[in-house]
Amino acid sequence: MYTKLISSFLFLFSILCVSQNIVFEGVVKDIDNNPIAFSNVTLHDIEDNSFLKGTATNSQGVFKFQDLKSGSYKLKISFLGFDEFEAIYSLKKSLNIKTIILEEKSEELDGVVVIAKKPTVKRLVDRLVFNVENSTLSNNNVLDVLKNTPSVLVQDESITVKNSEPTVYINDRRVHLSSNEVMQLLEGTSATNVKSIEVITNPPAKYEAEGGAVINIVTSKNIIAGYNGSVFGNYKQGSEFPKYSFGTSHFFKTKKLNSYLNYSISPRKDFRNNDEFVNFIENDQITSSWETDFKRTRENANQNINANIDYELNENNSLGFSTSMLISPRENTETSVNSGTQVFGANKVLDSIFNTQNRLRDETFNFAFSLDYIHKFKKEGEKLSANLHHTNYDFSSFQNVDTDYFLPNEVDEFRNNRFQTFSSQKIKLYTGQIDYELTIDDSAQFEAGGKVSNINSESILNQFTFNNGIREEDLENSDTFLYDETNYALYSSFSKDWDTWSLKLGLRTEYTDIKGNSLSTNQINNNDYIKFFPSFYVTNKINENNEIYFNYNKRIYRPRYAQLNPFKYFLNDNAFVTGDPNLLPQIDDTFILGYTFKQDYTFELYYRYEKDPALQIVFQDNNDNLLKYLNTNIDRSISYGLDFTTYTSITNDWNLYVLSSLFYYDNQFFALETNNELETIGQWSFYTQMVNYFSFLKDESLIADVSLLYISPIADGPSIISNRFGLDVNLRKTLWDNKASVSIGVLDIFNTQNFTQSTNYLNQDIKLDSRIENRLFTLGFDYKFGNFKLNNNRKEIELNERYRLAN
Repeated sequence: MYTKLISSFLFLFSILCVSQNIVFEGVVKDIDNNPIAFSNVTLHDIEDNSFLKGTATNSQGVFKFQDLKSGSYKLKISFLGFDEFEAIYSLKKSLNIKTIILEEKSEELDGVVVIAKKPTVKRLVDRLVFNVENSTLSNNNVLDVLKNTPSVLVQDESITVKNSEPTVYINDRRVHLSSNEVMQLLEGTSATNVKSIEVITNPPAKYEAEGGAVINIVTSKNIIAGYNGSVFGNYKQGSEFPKYSFGTSHFFKTKKLNSYLNYSISPRKDFRNNDEFVNFIENDQITSSWETDFKRTRENANQNINANIDYELNENNSLGFSTSMLISPRENTETSVNSGTQVFGANKVLDSIFNTQNRLRDETFNFAFSLDYIHKFKKEGEKLSANLHHTNYDFSSFQNVDTDYFLPNEVDEFRNNRFQTFSSQKIKLYTGQIDYELTIDDSAQFEAGGKVSNINSESILNQFTFNNGIREEDLENSDTFLYDETNYALYSSFSKDWDTWSLKLGLRTEYTDIKGNSLSTNQINNNDYIKFFPSFYVTNKINENNEIYFNYNKRIYRPRYAQLNPFKYFLNDNAFVTGDPNLLPQIDDTFILGYTFKQDYTFELYYRYEKDPALQIVFQDNNDNLLKYLNTNIDRSISYGLDFTTYTSITNDWNLYVLSSLFYYDNQFFALETNNELETIGQWSFYTQMVNYFSFLKDESLIADVSLLYISPIADGPSIISNRFGLDVNLRKTLWDNKASVSIGVLDIFNTQNFTQSTNYLNQDIKLDSRIENRLFTLGFDYKFGNFKLNNNRKEIELNERYRLAN
């Protein structure tokens, strides 16, 4: 009797234990097989629909309920812009329901109110994701969002990640503009439709091997049919000139058609005042000293046009056409340089003076066109995509340089020299690319693809001198340089997730064939090479509060086309820029070991070895008293350091972002003007950026950003750049149910971001004191109309070679 009772009790207890440990899990995706992160997943009682348990999907769209009892449950899944999913499941044991597809809503959303939320940070196996959709940052422009993105530093008219310039993508499509043009484009683009910023310090094999880190700006998915638009702009007033930026975006969607158009223009004037000091040296003695006061005013009005049309042929096939255009017309692009140089002898007595006026006119047309095709196979997660692209780039420049030479205390020049330069560059770029994706299961994915590209470049330089007022061509300094490059690339990658581990492996192989031809010298340079670019990422989530990760990859920096031109481009009588058609590509190896605590605090140790970096270095010729800006390969650069980032809430109304880095940068180069001696310049450096976000009023519609930046002296090639400090304050108010916003602020309040640059080794002694319009009063606005809850399908053309077009 007792034996039966005990046996029955043990049996019932074992059933009860099992029933208490049922696991119920699945993956939530959209119709394009993209995971839907942070969707709401809830379990309800099937009798009275009462709430039992709730969770949210992670960045991969995965949800999981644990410790459930056996029984029947109603599962509900919801996310803004999608129809709610609802189903009943009877659980007797653990169940993985694989993938659930949410359908897009087709009705209008005019009645939906989106509540602003705090930005969040998520780390994936190969990238950091900064989620800003519907956050307090959404009413800024995209450049403002980047300024607040962990690991990204925006200062001195440049964007950097770990002390190097990143490549900017939008929806995995590369933005192929120069650094300044990218800054102006992002500043003139509203962040309303930005979903997240992905910071990919070591890009995987799918991305081009060219360049360093990648910043991928992800826009929200278009969710309903209809039309919306926006207008935006900002005004900045510096110590000398105003700067403007205006733009408008329009999006229209039907059941099968998506279309997007953006136009922006950035008329501006920028002023720079440099003091330059050069000591010319012979036998360790100063023979002559030059002191130059350099004033430059640069005016431009870049116009950017981006448009795309996507058409869904059927549920498995779609076509897309994209175009990106940059227009910088001659009548709005002018640079004026006035400089005065005092020449001193060895005993510091004034010997002579020369004054130079340089008037420069530029014109740029950069047109890009891309055709995309996507085919989805019957197997879920299997996709094939193809892309054809053409870029037509046309740049021309004309400069007139007049120099007058004076003796001390004389008002009439004893000599005058004048020359003119016409230069142009025409580039035609053709590429074809194919990519294949296969989702093996809910935790594993395979990718592979290939690309071929061809670049044809023609660079012309015609220089003219004047003898007795007669214009003559300077054949010695005139040339036509032809450049042809073909690149073939193949890649594959595999990723796999386990409960606490994530792994991603990749390999990219590129073969490059180059031919350069200088017509004036009949010098032909041929070069070809094959390179392999492995990538490796591993992450271990130790527990809920601790995560450790390691990644490695190899990257390449090919010389910009302008760096390869061998002819001399004279800036004035005593300074010229020249390139080298034999420049080698730079190869980088980067290692990162990181640790994240409570998802808010991240520490990273990194090491980067750069072989054959191609830099423009200024060398002084002590024999002819010339300054030569030479594009050359230095031997190598090494950097290593410790980075710390956090994005955390101090109170409900106060968020804090901190980025800081302690690092050592070591540059080893050949002193071309001193018997090619091998020199090393190294420097320990520290920088930190601290941004405080304060929100006011009940609806948090008034926001204040207070940003502090400090950079200690830093090594740059053979030079040391002095420390910099800056304090920015910005106020932003949203209006009319978040349909509009206005902002006002001051950048670099104390005007402390100017710097000096010193080059001092062997017989080189140059110092530059730079002053630009850092302190700026800013005023901005943004207004959305139509069905403003819509999100657009904006995309940019992904072509690595276009990035090298910039002069």
